[in-house]
Amino acid sequence: MAEKKQDIDKDLIRDLAALLKETELSEIEIERDNFRIRVARGGAPMQIGYAEPQRAPSSLAATVEAPAQQGSLADPARHPGCVPSPMVGTVYRSPEPGTPPFVEVGDNVAAGQTILIVEAMKHMNEVAAPRAGKVVAVLVEDGQPVEYGEPLMIVE
Repeated sequence: MAEKKQDIDKDLIRDLAALLKETELSEIEIERDNFRIRVARGGAPMQIGYAEPQRAPSSLAATVEAPAQQGSLADPARHPGCVPSPMVGTVYRSPEPGTPPFVEVGDNVAAGQTILIVEAMKHMNEVAAPRAGKVVAVLVEDGQPVEYGEPLMIVE
């Protein structure tokens, strides 16, 4: 285990801590290749661990996949029209405070059209519609903190 501690990227930890401060999030957790790191504010100790991949039993996997095939909104992350957050940050639905949102439920969007903004480290990142279609669900509120991969919107 001592060998793995030497591979810890201290710059990554510093960047995550700065991101916590800038976005006013209470914690950030990332996992890559069986390596998980969680950075939290408020006196909670930082936890670093190596996660074992977990696989669902095949009977459970079949029941979990059934709603996704039907396009159910029960699990938005598995919906084929899900627009996930490209990064950790704060989501904004409009270009400026007090202006109308980029899109509302029921609006038709073109592929590449800006539908949201995610602010990360004082940089505004436009989120574009991955395909043309109709906005059937907006899953976030203006000013809400979001995590990487978190479902933001459903476009069918």
